Amino acid sequence: MKILVTGGAGFIGSNFIHYWLQNHPTDDIINFDKLTYAGNLENLSEIEKNSHYNFVKGDVCDREQVLDVVKDTDLIVHFAAESHVDRSIMDPSDFIRTNILGTQILLDSAREYEVRFHHISTDEVFGALKPEDPAFNEKTPYDPKSPYSASKAASDHLVRAYHHTYGLKTTISNCSNNYGPYQFPEKIIPLFISNLIEGIKVPVYGDGNQVRDWIHVDDHSRGIELIIEKGEIGETYCLGGDSEISNLELTKTLIKLLGKDESCIEFVKDRPGHDRRYAIDFSKATNELGWKPEINFEDGLKSTIHWYKNNQEWVERCKSGDYQGYYEEWYSTLSSRA
Repeated sequence: MKILVTGGAGFIGSNFIHYWLQNHPTDDIINFDKLTYAGNLENLSEIEKNSHYNFVKGDVCDREQVLDVVKDTDLIVHFAAESHVDRSIMDPSDFIRTNILGTQILLDSAREYEVRFHHISTDEVFGALKPEDPAFNEKTPYDPKSPYSASKAASDHLVRAYHHTYGLKTTISNCSNNYGPYQFPEKIIPLFISNLIEGIKVPVYGDGNQVRDWIHVDDHSRGIELIIEKGEIGETYCLGGDSEISNLELTKTLIKLLGKDESCIEFVKDRPGHDRRYAIDFSKATNELGWKPEINFEDGLKSTIHWYKNNQEWVERCKSGDYQGYYEEWYSTLSSRA
């Protein structure tokens, strides 16, 4: 099988490519990535000489480029997306362009060449839960709250529309918060690990009681694999980590695992429209695919900390280059909220 992975130089995409080639060594993968600030080919340096792997630099919003890479493939696994909520609040335009228009162009190309399409989405499209609410599932109504989640909701709806209108073979997965190696240090776990290693305070939004469910990226990759192999065309599957924890509890756990103390915490003004709780009911994936998360959250955190400790040069390179200006601006904004 020949697979086109969009956004394969990013965090989840690169981990998926590693996972897929390890478990399907005779399949061919084309990694199609624009290499924006969060796309890093270092994430794939171990396989860059693998004859079954090929990188093509390109933009999902460039119709001609997309048509050219789609025409010889059997399956598209679509990770490419702008994904940081804070950045979507600062400027939604890139999110609208990449997440909506880019998905539409990929769907048109998949339709042109009759290629199966799997779309990676997020639990944030469902909005927020109250403490007493049941977890999100595949029938939860959409209620996105940020420009990021709104753009992902729109792309999900497009994928379903192309299946129902044109008969395109599609599946969708909505996952909870991912963590693991190669995650760009703008997200809470790699940012806080990096800061704590460097002796920098960690910025906790508001009261820190926002609750998230965490899934290790390898469990996520295995879930995608099972959807591709066993999932019903036209269906959506929710993938969660069964690891609900508040941001403050998570922060304290990281502090403990890194041998620091709670004086490292800096409470800052909350993010506008910050959702209070996400949780995923993954029983459909368990019942229909035989999937459930296997990596214990604390064990996963320990292995993730180990990876970042051993790859601090990678982290520093991430903070330089194209990302440096935004990183400094964002941190300045956080400091002003303290």
